[in-house]
Amino acid sequence: MLVFGMAFLYIPILLMMFYSFNYSKIVPVWGGFSIRWYVVLFQSEDVWKAVALSLQVALMNATFATLLGAFAGIAMARIKRFRGRTLFSGMISAPLVMPEVITGLSLLLLFISMAELIGWPSRGITTITIAHITFSLAYVAVIVQSRLVGVDQSLEEAAHDLGAKPFRVLIDITIPLLAPALAAGWLLAFTLSLDDLVIASFVSGPGSNTLPMLIYSRVKLGLRPDVNALATIIILIVAAGVCTAGWIMSRQEQRRTKEMQLASAAKYDFMKEES
Repeated sequence: MLVFGMAFLYIPILLMMFYSFNYSKIVPVWGGFSIRWYVVLFQSEDVWKAVALSLQVALMNATFATLLGAFAGIAMARIKRFRGRTLFSGMISAPLVMPEVITGLSLLLLFISMAELIGWPSRGITTITIAHITFSLAYVAVIVQSRLVGVDQSLEEAAHDLGAKPFRVLIDITIPLLAPALAAGWLLAFTLSLDDLVIASFVSGPGSNTLPMLIYSRVKLGLRPDVNALATIIILIVAAGVCTAGWIMSRQEQRRTKEMQLASAAKYDFMKEES
């Protein structure tokens, strides 16, 4: 069953990558090996504009969502009682379970009302970024809260006992402990922004197509080989990133294991000398 499930997932991806080198305009009909559609893809201004817009939105979204989500997660994990905690917790969790169609529609109505009242924001990159931050910070908050729940508070308490101010404890103790969670939250927010189609379709304006919107609009007109080429490039970039991250984590694990072995050997030698 595992082999069947993996094959059901990856065989279509491999077929799509294979047909991206098809010379024929008709995707299912093999017309010979060619990189014709990759050349067409790199000459397309619409694709590069969509890529630049998606990366710009994803970077801003990941940064602000990580900042806001980190403070929300810290408040939920470290402040056990405060007025409105239940409401605040519900508001943080709502974007995780809210259908994207409802989120996109509600944000669209909000932006239209604000534009009529105060003349801001104009629908485009600003509204897409705000919409992405709205749901991405919830994921970051959950990650940060889960990390803090499993972290021993003895270091923070010791810093308080030594006279450190709360802000200094946050900067010197809490944030370094949260570094892996913050990095994971940033990467997740970045990925969610690049992958979003539904919400961006609601809140975008004329001339502000993100990469998923561009791909979807081209697929609606029929399968095109240049879309297969674009998807192949994205898959290769993601695969390279995953392999690089796995290699780095493997090296860190090996270094950690080696340090533990050296520490155990040093402790054994010390105890032997003492005896």
